[in-house]
Amino acid sequence: MGKPLVVALVGIAAALAAERLLALRNRLNASREVAPVMLPNCRLIKGIEAGSEDIDILPNGLAFISSGLKYPGLTSFAPDKPGEIFLMDLNEDYPRAVELRISRGFDLSSFNPHGISTYIDKDDTVYLFVVNHPHQKSTVELFKFVEDDNSLLHLKTIRHDLLTRYGTHVLSFSRTGCFGEIQCMVIFGYYYYYIILYYIILYIYIIYYIIVYYSPKEVKEVAAGFYSANGINISPDRKYIYVADVFDHNVHVMEKHTNWNLTHVKTLQLDTLVDNLSIEPHTGDIWTGCHPNGMKLFYYDPENPPASEVLRIQNILSEEPVVTRVYADNGSVLQGSSVASIYEGKLLIGTVFHRALYCEL
Repeated sequence: MGKPLVVALVGIAAALAAERLLALRNRLNASREVAPVMLPNCRLIKGIEAGSEDIDILPNGLAFISSGLKYPGLTSFAPDKPGEIFLMDLNEDYPRAVELRISRGFDLSSFNPHGISTYIDKDDTVYLFVVNHPHQKSTVELFKFVEDDNSLLHLKTIRHDLLTRYGTHVLSFSRTGCFGEIQCMVIFGYYYYYIILYYIILYIYIIYYIIVYYSPKEVKEVAAGFYSANGINISPDRKYIYVADVFDHNVHVMEKHTNWNLTHVKTLQLDTLVDNLSIEPHTGDIWTGCHPNGMKLFYYDPENPPASEVLRIQNILSEEPVVTRVYADNGSVLQGSSVASIYEGKLLIGTVFHRALYCEL
């Protein structure tokens, strides 16, 4: 190969890499700074020091919080400590976080919880579906909540051939939402990894994310083509599924059909990286924890930490949804918000790897 051709190929590769890096910066909102929006009655939750990545609140005010996520590309304040599930009773005057004991027989040493979802059966038994990343793999763990002693009884690890059909590509759960009698939708992302410019630049290319419907009788793909789907939830009337596309800065509204297939209805574009989605049951409002500047999240600097932002989305099905910034902080109090859940005027804000905030609105 002649020298001019080599120079030309290197130049083309450099140009492509520069274009991709610029696109990545735009996806991560690398230049955005957030103006503070403070709430008057907030306090950090004692005992949660290494993340509160997802939160699900039962209708009776019991809140379950997943903590201790360790994920490639993200920092961890407790890298050698197994993940935990915390419980808070929001009916108490001064709610506190209590770690739930997990039953023997479950590999707690590799517990690495991500998304969390709850389900209550006809006998008022509470079940937790937790996305787990043991040894950087992905499973969904099913637990039964034992209220008498604040413990979790591990029932099963959910696996299916669909979860490994992509062969050698890296397949990863990011979120699970369970909306009925063991009926869940799980978000997956699968990726190709490329190294270019003689190992000088590592370039990660995300193909797309899919949504899979899971039940004991049927497992199937019901939606695909998302850039980076993450949060998922359902409307109070159970007619629509909401999906947050974190790097595309938007929320998709999908109509749910009787066979659980999904069709696209609309997309609400935002100016922030949208993470988990929580639904206010009385109003149908969507509450979400967001990352104003994703670059700070993935390239952590304690002197310039990632900010936190909470949005409330009202009337998302209307022509003009109302989007309100309820809370925003530059990282001085709360770093890297990933979820916001509300119960009777009490707001919990969780983070990917930092702490958790309790506010009375």
